[in-house]
Amino acid sequence: MGIAAEERGGFAGLLRHYRESASLTQEELGERSGLTARAIRDMERGRTTRPYLSSVRLLADALDLSDSAREQLTAAARAQPRPPAPDEQAQHRASLPAWRPTVLPRQLPPAVRHFAGRADELTTLNGLLGELGAPGGAAVICVITGAAGAGKTALATYWAHQVAGRFGDGQLYVNLRGFDPRGTPAGPAEAIRGFLDALEVPPARVPASLDGQVALYRSILADRQMLVLLDNARDTQQVRELLPGGPNCMVVITSRSQLTGLVATEGARPLPLDVLSEPDAEQLLAGFIGPWRIAEQQEAAAALVQACARLPLALAIAAARAAVRADLPLAELAGELRDSARTLDALEGGDPFSSVRAVISWSYELLSEPAARMFRLLGVHPGPEISAAAAASLAGLPVAHADEILGELTGFHLLTERAGRYASHDLLRAYAAERSIATDSPADRQAAVRRMLDHYLHTAHAAELLISPNREPISLGRLQPEVSPEKLAGQRDAMAWFHAEREVLQAAIAFATEQGFNSYGWQIPWALATFLSQLGHWEEWAATQQTALAAAQRLGEATGQAHARLGLGLALERLGRYQESSAQLSQAQGIYRQLGDAAGEANTHMAGAMTCFGQGDVAAALSHAQQALQLFERTGNRAGQAWALNSIGFDHALLGDGQAGLAYCRRALDLSRELGARSYEAETLDSLGYVQTRLRHHDQAIGYYLQAYDIFGGMDRRGDQARVLTNLGDAQLAFGETQAAITAWQQAVAIFDELQHPGAELARGKLRDLGGPESVGRAPAENGHR
Repeated sequence: MGIAAEERGGFAGLLRHYRESASLTQEELGERSGLTARAIRDMERGRTTRPYLSSVRLLADALDLSDSAREQLTAAARAQPRPPAPDEQAQHRASLPAWRPTVLPRQLPPAVRHFAGRADELTTLNGLLGELGAPGGAAVICVITGAAGAGKTALATYWAHQVAGRFGDGQLYVNLRGFDPRGTPAGPAEAIRGFLDALEVPPARVPASLDGQVALYRSILADRQMLVLLDNARDTQQVRELLPGGPNCMVVITSRSQLTGLVATEGARPLPLDVLSEPDAEQLLAGFIGPWRIAEQQEAAAALVQACARLPLALAIAAARAAVRADLPLAELAGELRDSARTLDALEGGDPFSSVRAVISWSYELLSEPAARMFRLLGVHPGPEISAAAAASLAGLPVAHADEILGELTGFHLLTERAGRYASHDLLRAYAAERSIATDSPADRQAAVRRMLDHYLHTAHAAELLISPNREPISLGRLQPEVSPEKLAGQRDAMAWFHAEREVLQAAIAFATEQGFNSYGWQIPWALATFLSQLGHWEEWAATQQTALAAAQRLGEATGQAHARLGLGLALERLGRYQESSAQLSQAQGIYRQLGDAAGEANTHMAGAMTCFGQGDVAAALSHAQQALQLFERTGNRAGQAWALNSIGFDHALLGDGQAGLAYCRRALDLSRELGARSYEAETLDSLGYVQTRLRHHDQAIGYYLQAYDIFGGMDRRGDQARVLTNLGDAQLAFGETQAAITAWQQAVAIFDELQHPGAELARGKLRDLGGPESVGRAPAENGHR
C-alpha cells in the first residue's frame, strides 16, 4: 500500500522510506543501481531538487518496487518545484555544450615501422567494417590469435592506423598483459578505468563499483564510432566486460588463446595468424636491410628466413643485427644463427619459440658488456615499461650513459622506444630474466632491485610532497649513491610523472611485496595516495592501502600500519563505505596514540570528521574537528590548524550558530593567508560565504565567494569554481540580484556538465526553483575541504 509522498517529505523522504524498507544502506543501493552513494545521499537530503527520471528508474529497479510504488516515486520526482518556462529552458540548453571529450582519445601505439604481408588478413579486417552500424546490431568483434611473436599486435596496430579515420570518435587501446612473464595481467577494472580517464569522465562521475563503471563505459560508447583495441588478452573473462554494445564500435582483440567463448556467445570473428609466407618474410627482411641486399644474396636471405622460422619477431631481431653488420654476408649471419641455436638448451623442436630464443641469444652475444648487463637487469624490472632515468638507477649508471646503452638495445630491436619510455616483447623480457639468473649473482640482482625500488620510492615521495605540500613526510631509508631520482620542477611535473609511471608503480608495489621488500610495499602506496585520490581512483587507492597494511604488518612496523589504515579509511570514505572507514580510522587512531604521534592522531580525527559529515552527522564531525584542532595546536602544525578551524566554523554554521562559525572561519582565513596556503584560503573563503549567507549578510557573502572563485581559477580547479558559483548564486538571489544569480548558476551548470560532475543537478535545481524561499540558507554545494 502506497504512502503519500508529502507524508514522507516529498521525493527525498519517499526514497529514504523505500530504501529503509528494503533494508539497504545508501552504499548497497548505490551498488545495485549503478549510482554513487553520494548521489543517493544528495537525493535523500533534498539537495538534488529535480532528479533525472532515468536515475529514478534505476533506483526503482534496484529497490524492486511494485508498479504502484514505482509510479508514486516517479510522480514525487516530477512534483519537484516548477521548471523554468520553455523559453528559459531553450536559452539555458543553448548555453550548455554537449559533453564530449575535449581531446578525442587517440590511444593506438605507433604502427610498426616495417610491415609486410598479411594481405588476406587485412582483407578480412576491412570486410568487417561493412558490418558496422547494422540496425539493432552489436559491436563488431575480431579476435586475432597466434603464437607468441607471430605479429598479432603488429597486424592489429598497422590495420588500425589505416582505418582510424573511419572511427570519428577516436580509438581506445589497452595492453592487457595476459602473458606477462611476471604474471600481472591487467584486470577489467584497471582497463575500464583507464578508458573512462581517456574519455575524460571526471572522477566524481565514475561509479565506485565495476558494474557501474562498465555500464557508464557502454553508455558513453553506445552511439559513438569507436575502435577499441584489446591487446594481449589472456582469456575471455579478461575482455568480456570491456566490450561496448554500440553497433558503430569495432573491437579488435589479440591473444595467444583461441577465446572460443567470445566466438560462441558474442559472435566474434576469429582470425588466426600463422608464420609469414617465404615471400612475405623476405619482404619484411628487405624492409630492414634493403631489397638490393636480398636480391644480391637470395639463397642466403632464404636461409636466414628459414633460421627464423618465418616468425616476425625473430625476423625483426635478426634483421636489426644484419643491419648493424652490413659488412658481413647474409650467409655468414645465417650460419652464426644456426650454430647459436644448436648450442642452446632450446625448447622442443618445432616450437616457434625455439627460433625466437635462438635469435635473441644470437643478438645478445653481440651486445657490448654494459648493454648486455642492462638487458639482463631489465628482466628484473616488473614492467610494463621503463624510463631512461629508472633504467639508469636500475643499472647504477649515470643517466647519460644509460641513454647510450638503451639506444644500443633499441638498435638491436631488443627494446622499443616511445616518447622516452622503453618496452619489450614479453618473450624478450622472459629471456632477459633467464639470462640474469644464469649470469648475475643473487647479490647483484638484489642490489639492482633495491636501486630500482629506491628510484620509484624517492621520486614518488618528492612528487607527493609537491602535490600535497602540507602533508607530513615519512622517513625514508638512505638513498643509495647509484640511484638518480627524477627531478621534478613543481606540481605539474609531479602529476605528469605519476600519470606516466602509474602502471609501473602498481607493478613495483606488487613486486616489492612478493619479493619481501616490505618497507617499499607500504611506503610507495603512501606516496601514491594524493594522486589516486585527486583522480578519483578510489578503488585502486583502497587496494594499494590494503597492500601497504599487509606489508607493514609483516614488518611489525607500527607507523606504517597507522599510515596505511588512515589511507584506507580515507579511501573507504570516498567510496561511501562509512562503517568500514570508521573501523580503520579507529584502529589508526589507537596506533598513533600508542606511538605518541599527535600529528597522525589529528589527521585521523579530520578523516573521521569527513566520514561523519558524509553520513550527515554534523555534530560528530564537529567533535572530531575540535579534537584535531587541539592536537594540531599541541604539535605546532599551523596548516593543520587552519584546516581544522575552517571545518569547525563550517560545522557550527550548519548547526545554526552562525556567529561561532564566523569567528572560527576568520581565524582560519587569517592563518591560511599568513602561511600562504592558497588552497586552504579559498576553501575558507567559500565557507565564510556560506556563514554570511546564513547570517543574512548577503553582500559580504558575495564578496567572499568572488574571492574564492578567483583563487580557485588561478589554481585551475574548475570544479571548485563551479561549486563556488553555485553558492554565489544563492547569495545573489537573496540580495535581490536575480539575474546575477541566474548567470552564476548557468555558468556553474556549464562547467559541471563539461566535467560531467554531479554538482550540475544541484545548480539546475536552483534554476528551476528561482525565487523559492527555501533556496536561501539551504546547505551549500559540498565544501571541497571535506
